[in-house]
Parts: sequence; structure tokens; C-alpha cells
Amino acid sequence: MKIVRCISCDGFGWFEDDFTGEVEDCDWCRGVGYVYRADDKTDSPIPKADFETIAEELEELEIERLRELGYQGQAKKPWQQDIRQGKTLGKNPYESPDSESNIDEL
Repeated sequence: MKIVRCISCDGFGWFEDDFTGEVEDCDWCRGVGYVYRADDKTDSPIPKADFETIAEELEELEIERLRELGYQGQAKKPWQQDIRQGKTLGKNPYESPDSESNIDEL
């Protein structure tokens, strides 16, 4: 058997109701985001007892999924985010108006 992304929730492990905002675990993968796929192409939830054994593989699959979504491994500071430019949170609080130094590189 191999581990694949859950086709029901696309690896998220949960669903959010668009109208009420309620969140529920995916019934297909039981909230894991991944399932076992047998050679005959049938999927089954991963039992909790297997988590310790396959944790490293699940972590690698999740990193791959996040990269596909555009995650690059680190958060941008508010003043580095394009959407905040020109707003109060788009200004570097560590940079004084008369200083040329910038702490963005920390």
C-alpha cells in the first residue's frame, strides 16, 4: 500500500461550511488528509496506530502539498507583504524615518 492525498478533502483533512463557518473533519480520511491506497486502487483511512511508523512520510507529503500551494518555508513580516503596502502595517516599525538602516534581513 502507498500513502496518497485524500481525494475528498485534497489533503486538508477538514471541510468548512461556506455559510455557517462550521468546520468538520473529512469522513474519508478521518482528518488526516492522507489515505492508504491499495494496489486495486481502493482507499482506506490510515489507522492511528500507524501514525508513528509513517510520520516522516506524511511530513514529506505535507511539505510537498504546501509548496504546491505557494508556501516557501517562512513567513513574511507585515511590511514585506504586498497587500499591506501603503497602510500602517506596511511600515517597518524598526526603521526610523531618518535612518537608512533596515532590519528586514533579520
